[in-house]
Amino acid sequence: MSDIPLRAFRSNKNRYAPIPDGDNDSHENYTHSLNSGSTASPITSDSNPNTKRKMPNTGATIAAASTASRLFSSNKKSRRTDRYTDDPEEEATLLGGDGDGDAEDIPPEEEERIRQMMAENTPNGGRTVSKLQLKDKASDKDRDKSRTIPFNPSEKLQSKYPPNIVRNQKYNAFTFLPIVFYEQFKFFFNLYFLLVALSQFVPALKIGYIVTYVAPLVFVICVTMGKEAYDDYKRHLRDKEANSQRYLVLDPEASLDPSSPTTAYHPHAHSHHRSSSQPEDEESLLGPNISDTHTHKLPLTRSLPSSSLRIGHLVLLHQNQRVPADLVLLRTSDASGTCFIRTDQLDGETDWKLRVAVRETQEMSDEQLARLGLSLGLDFDSVHAQRRDEGVVGETQAEIYAEEPRKDIHNFVGTFTLNYPPPSSSTHSSGTPRTPRSIHPSPSIPNLNSPNRDGPDHDVPLHALPVGSTVGLGQPQGQGQKITPLTAENVLWANTVLAAGSAVGFVIYTGSETRAVMNTSHPETKVGLLDMEINKLAKILCAVTFALSLVLVALNGFRGLWYIYVFRFLILFSSIIPISLRVNLDMGKTVYAQQIMNDPEIPNTIVRTSTLPEELGRIEYLLSDKTGTLTQNEMEMRKLHMGTMSYGADSMDEVAHQLALAFGVSGEQTHTRGGSLSTGAQLAMRGRRDMSSRVRDVVLSLALCHNVTPVTNDDGTVTYQASSPDEVAIVTWTQSIGLTLVFRDRTRIDLRTPTSTIISFEILEIFPFTSESKRMGIVVKDSQTHEIMFLQKGADVVMSRIVQRNDWLEEETANMAREGLRTLVVGRKRLSAALYGQFKTRYHEASVQLENRNEAIQSVVEEFLEHDLELSGLTGVEDKLQDEVKSTLELLRNAGIKIWMLTGDKVETARCIAISTKLVARNQYIHEMAKLKTSDEVRDQLDFLQSKLDCCLVIDGESLQLCLNLFKNEFIEIATKLSAVVACRCSPTQKADVARLIRKHTRKRVCCIGDGGNDVSMIQAADVGVGIVGKEGKQASLAADFSVTQFSHLTKLLLWHGRNSYRRSAKLAQFVIHRGLIISIMQAVFSAIFYFAPIALYQGWLMVGYATVYTMAPVFSLVLDRDVSEDLALLYPELYKELTKGRALSYKTFFQWLMISVYQGAAIMIMSLVLFENEFLHIVSISFTALILNELIMVALEITTWHLYMIVAELVTLFFYVISIAFLPEYFDLSFVVTVGFAWKVAVIVAISALPLWIIKLIHSRISPAASSKLI
Repeated sequence: MSDIPLRAFRSNKNRYAPIPDGDNDSHENYTHSLNSGSTASPITSDSNPNTKRKMPNTGATIAAASTASRLFSSNKKSRRTDRYTDDPEEEATLLGGDGDGDAEDIPPEEEERIRQMMAENTPNGGRTVSKLQLKDKASDKDRDKSRTIPFNPSEKLQSKYPPNIVRNQKYNAFTFLPIVFYEQFKFFFNLYFLLVALSQFVPALKIGYIVTYVAPLVFVICVTMGKEAYDDYKRHLRDKEANSQRYLVLDPEASLDPSSPTTAYHPHAHSHHRSSSQPEDEESLLGPNISDTHTHKLPLTRSLPSSSLRIGHLVLLHQNQRVPADLVLLRTSDASGTCFIRTDQLDGETDWKLRVAVRETQEMSDEQLARLGLSLGLDFDSVHAQRRDEGVVGETQAEIYAEEPRKDIHNFVGTFTLNYPPPSSSTHSSGTPRTPRSIHPSPSIPNLNSPNRDGPDHDVPLHALPVGSTVGLGQPQGQGQKITPLTAENVLWANTVLAAGSAVGFVIYTGSETRAVMNTSHPETKVGLLDMEINKLAKILCAVTFALSLVLVALNGFRGLWYIYVFRFLILFSSIIPISLRVNLDMGKTVYAQQIMNDPEIPNTIVRTSTLPEELGRIEYLLSDKTGTLTQNEMEMRKLHMGTMSYGADSMDEVAHQLALAFGVSGEQTHTRGGSLSTGAQLAMRGRRDMSSRVRDVVLSLALCHNVTPVTNDDGTVTYQASSPDEVAIVTWTQSIGLTLVFRDRTRIDLRTPTSTIISFEILEIFPFTSESKRMGIVVKDSQTHEIMFLQKGADVVMSRIVQRNDWLEEETANMAREGLRTLVVGRKRLSAALYGQFKTRYHEASVQLENRNEAIQSVVEEFLEHDLELSGLTGVEDKLQDEVKSTLELLRNAGIKIWMLTGDKVETARCIAISTKLVARNQYIHEMAKLKTSDEVRDQLDFLQSKLDCCLVIDGESLQLCLNLFKNEFIEIATKLSAVVACRCSPTQKADVARLIRKHTRKRVCCIGDGGNDVSMIQAADVGVGIVGKEGKQASLAADFSVTQFSHLTKLLLWHGRNSYRRSAKLAQFVIHRGLIISIMQAVFSAIFYFAPIALYQGWLMVGYATVYTMAPVFSLVLDRDVSEDLALLYPELYKELTKGRALSYKTFFQWLMISVYQGAAIMIMSLVLFENEFLHIVSISFTALILNELIMVALEITTWHLYMIVAELVTLFFYVISIAFLPEYFDLSFVVTVGFAWKVAVIVAISALPLWIIKLIHSRISPAASSKLI
């Protein structure tokens, strides 16, 4: 029991009111006036549930006692009080009151009496019901992560959860160097050169100038560190901008405490006072007053940066503001309590999402929201005193339970609990009313459904609150409590944007616990096949370096400290593994990415993973989605079938006529009933009426069963907002035939009929579409006839089990699918008021469960609604093919790429699309594997396919899963040999599994392309993921390595940019390796001739300059080379097929370059020694000059198509080398260099090293020309 002294307001006449004696069997419930001067209020009793009687006037009520009882029942371990549920028909909230007198302690004798009464009246003997009791089935982990947040929580509670700080930086001032160094030196290349550089600080291993070995490594590391620092600084600026963005927060203490430093500023409203007699028509903080909710005084707000927000804060948002944390939506500026948000930065979807405010809080005023956490009847000083106490927080009027943080942005489990004051005893057991001494009247509980809240006549009587009722949580509830379930539609996730209007939200997750941060995953870094091949070659080069060192020491007879000589030779030959190779390749990738993004023929293409351009040239399997990828995802209603009647695109006028007849038929029926029409005419008219009635039913169902919302644009036009293009297409079609959606909010849908009248339907329940359920439903009530209907539409595979048995649905669905139409089955069911009442009760019980809520809800829906639906009709929606899909698929197939289509659509539809897109060649046999149930059936099908490898396989998701479970290796072995595969009814997981299986089994490069959120897992599982910016959003595009705007752009991306990138990088890598090998061979020859001494041939600047300014530009210019023109590459896709075999970089080409390097290195060094004069300096001058000229000539020999940059690079490099000779007297004897003897000796050496290679290359091109050279 708490030791906090009880406090009570005193009125003008009485200091406090005693608690009346008497029995506690009868709970009298009072209503109170909002005005402190009121002295009487009508009181009713619910002792008899069937009788409500008027009570005599009393000076005031005993709210202080009820508050005190609730206060004493709270403690540090549990702030949850006894719960009371209100009448379902009433909705109420509590206003904090302005005390007009000082509060004083209650005398001890009165305090003890209050304690005794509370112990007798409080369930569980005065013990409170803990939230943990309500979650007794929850796991320990969930109990730790989930939270119950009272309104206006204490700072201690807020500090338990992470701060709302956005931090995307990888480093700080202390971790930058350690992390960067670790990330760099964990690679073999950099670690090898670090060890080489460190070895130069050991005197026994020192070869030459330390700068020779340290400078290249420092250059590479500094470039990397500079890039990392720049990128992290940009992330810091973005984080700083997000964290410093300011938001308005409702502050109840500010409006109560005059000394509060907060300000009453708001961009749309100003805080001011008014008397009780002043008309209550002022604007609220959200703009114009909504839902007839008025305030006595606008609460003050304070401006906080995003980083200072904590759980429990009430945040005000306005149009186009970013949501700073995960919020429960409490109130919006729209009277319906709805708002739209943009989620493109969260899930990539561009359509606006509808969010719904909590109904109880939507109807509250700003001040009510701000004061919602203050205890009823307590003075403000005591409230603040309690909040300052770390262990005890004043009883809250409302609290929100939120599940543990998780990644799922489509589901949320929570509850909003509104606690009403427990009723106090105010009568004797005989029923005679007690007249307590007057106390300050407590604020009233306004009827939130009433348009006028002034005065007690509109208050919600507390007798309506049942005692000891339950609300479906499995625990007994106290008096005066209402629990409302919260789902994802009540939540605004962080990083979404409020698209229109204003809103107030309650912070439930901050910082690292927000959905946005939890979904900010760093996918596995993809490493290109070329990079892996180069790493293998680097290991071979390392072995060559060690072998060469060991051979030289062995030839010297392992004399002396031979192991020291081995290490010295390893250092001398370290250039065999070129440190600049990684830098050159990364710079090349950057150039390829820019070329792709700047290509005007594939506009808006984005390279998101710049390390994979070469992979585009190695693709052998292409896995494609269908809807939005091969098709445009632009839907158009083409067919309506109702069993005995079918309407195609050319007969929609007849549907419009029948619909108009149906909505005007009531008058005709009345007029002609009992008329003089002949029997035949009456039968014909009845037949037409029956037909019209059926058309009306199905069209009305389609016009109501959706999640489409009409949005009026600034120019007055109306746009339909929905997450599904199918729904927009159907609603647009109903508009075209005369039934127009004109208004929709969370509670009502208005339709305009062909007669221009408005018919309204009340929305009772909505069951949204999910990829798991494959259907959506809605319960509506006709505002005129009060008829309740359950409408549902969905995929035939699920709806066929829900609708009544029929003999036409399966056949007509297959017929439409063969036409390439997307089908939806529409059903309806009439509900009686009694049946719906039962469903509503059970549904509410399930919806407030904290464990297995979705399963419980689905069970109730299936029990009451989803069975025996009347089959209204079948719709067929056409999804047009994207531009140039047929030619694109043909080119890719000719390029040797095997194409698989993975779709969630029906077998018949996918098969039709495969034929129309020419995925299946003309007259090619199509083998179908569908509805397989046993392993024997699967084995038989696989045996058959083994003998028909030239066919196209069409397989459904169920059969595919069976194959993967039972015969995974056998299936993938056969399927990868087929020319085309179409997998239907695939889940996102199955798509990803297929991609991984092909990669693992074939070890070939797999590319996946898609446009929707269900394609993300497949895209991320592929070697190369391509996303299309689709109608459904950017989710696939954002998750992909490459983003394109249409499928046909894939042709140029692969056949031109991919092929060129792979060829160029392969040639660049091998030339850089050659550049290191040749100088190492020269060093080896030099050491061998001079008694195997580990003495450096070139030192200092010569070694640094050789790898940088003297050769880098010409070698790097190879990234601009091309062997054929773009037109030829696209005209002859077979050229792509040749490169997918990896012939541009292989062990064969590597050893060819190795032999070239050995020959040229030996020739240059031996000829320099033969032709040198007496000075060693002359050997350096002749050999190094010949080496530079040889490399320039080799670059020229490798170029197929000259580019201006190549010519400039060659000439500028040669000019720079010649000029630098004059400034390097320690390496070049200028008096010797300018002589004719120097010139002719260098010319002879270069001719001997380069001319034979040119001749060999010329002969090879004549005898065995490359495929590309045959086309030039």
